[in-house]
Amino acid sequence: PSKEFRARRSSSSAQGWVPRPGTQERIRLAAREVFAERGYDKTSVRGVAKVAGVDPALVHHYFGSKDDLFAAAIEISMEPALVLPAVIGEGPDGIGERLARYFFGIWENPVTRAPLLAVIRSALTHEAAAKVLRGLVLRRLLERIAADLDVPDPTFRAELAASHMVGIAILRYVLQVEPLASADTEDIVALVAPTLQRYLTEE
Repeated sequence: PSKEFRARRSSSSAQGWVPRPGTQERIRLAAREVFAERGYDKTSVRGVAKVAGVDPALVHHYFGSKDDLFAAAIEISMEPALVLPAVIGEGPDGIGERLARYFFGIWENPVTRAPLLAVIRSALTHEAAAKVLRGLVLRRLLERIAADLDVPDPTFRAELAASHMVGIAILRYVLQVEPLASADTEDIVALVAPTLQRYLTEE
C-alpha cells in the first residue's frame, strides 16, 4: 500500500474508518471498463485502481487477486444470481427460450458485450480467463438451472447448452461470421430455444 493509504488507515483506525459508500462497485465498474479495453493480459490491478480513483490496496482488499477481480468484472455483465429466478421462472416449460433471450440479450447490449468479448478472447489463450468463463456460464448459471429442473445428468446437459450458446457467441460476435453475424436476434432465439429446451428438460 502507498504511504498515503497506510497513513490514512492508521490515523483513522480509532474512528473505524471505512471507504466511502460505492467504492467496491466503482472498482468493479472500472475493472469491467479496463478489461474490456485492454484485455486480460494488459490489465493490471494498479491500472484498475487508477481508473477507479482508489489505492491499489483497496482493490486487493475487496477482490484479492487479478483473477478474482476479472471474475467480479465479468459478473457485472451476467449477474447470474439475479437472473436465475427469472430464467427458471414458472418451471421447465419455456426455459429454453428464456435462457436464450437472457444470454443473447447480454451480447446485444453494447455495454455488457465489450467485457464478454474480452473474456471470450482471453479464455482461448489464458487458463485464468477460461476458469472465469467456466465458473460464470457453466457452474453459476447452467448447472444450477439444470439441477433445479431435476433431470438426469444435469452437468452434462449444462455443458451441452453452454457449448451451444458460447459457440454461437464466438461465431457471431468474435469472428463475425456471416450471415450469422447480421442475423436478427429474434431469429436466433427462435432457432436456438428448442435445442436448449431439449438439452435441459427432455428425459
